[in-house]
Amino acid sequence: MKLAISGASGKTGYRIAEEALKAGFQVKLLIRKGSQLPTTLKNVEREVVSLGSRIALDSALEGCDALVIATGARPSLDLTGPARVDALGVKNQVASCQRVGVKRLLLVSSLCAGRWQHPLNLFGLILVWKRIGEESLETSGLDWTVIRPGGLTEKEEDLNKEGINYSGPNIQEDASIPRRLVAKTCIDSLKTPSSIGRIIEITSSPDIPRITLKAAIAGFSAQTS
Repeated sequence: MKLAISGASGKTGYRIAEEALKAGFQVKLLIRKGSQLPTTLKNVEREVVSLGSRIALDSALEGCDALVIATGARPSLDLTGPARVDALGVKNQVASCQRVGVKRLLLVSSLCAGRWQHPLNLFGLILVWKRIGEESLETSGLDWTVIRPGGLTEKEEDLNKEGINYSGPNIQEDASIPRRLVAKTCIDSLKTPSSIGRIIEITSSPDIPRITLKAAIAGFSAQTS
C-alpha cells in the first residue's frame, strides 16, 4: 500500500510517517513550503502542496492507495486558521481523494470535536471546525476512519506500559495520550478493516489494560447490538 501523509512535518504527522515505514508501507510525505522534517525521514518521497490548490493535491495523491490527514491549524492570532485548515483544508483533501481514486482515508481530529462549550474554542472555534472536517469524510463514500486523540504529549519512554482507552464518539471528556501512540493507532486502523466507518476516541494511561484495536472495536459492536 502506498500511503500519503499530509501534515507530515508536524509533531504527530512525522511520527505517523515513522510508524508507517516500520509497518512496511510505501510512504509519501505531503508538506507545506518551508517545512522541516526529521532526519529519520530524509530519504522518504515528499511533495510540497497547498491545501487550497486542487491541482497540487491531485498531483500529490495520484498513485496513492490511502491518505492520513494529520494537518491541523496552529495556534495563531489569525482566528480563521481552524476554518481554513481543519474544515476547508480537510474538505479539499477528501475531494481530491474522490477525484484521483484514493479509497482509504484516515483523519486525525480531536477529542470533543463538535463541542461548542469548550475552552479550546477560544482559538477560532477549532472544535466546531474539526467536526465539520470530520463530516467531509463521513459523507464522502470512501473507506474512512476518524481518530480523536485526547491531549497530546511528547512522551516517548515506557510507552509499552501504557494502555489505550478506545471508545466510540462523544464518550471521553479529557485525559491525554502520547503522540507516538496516536501514530501507532493510525497505522493499526489502516490494517484493521473493522475501523472503517468509525469515529474512535483514544486516550492512554498505565492503569488501562492493554488490548488491540480490533478487540476494542468488537467491544463497541457488542455494546450496540
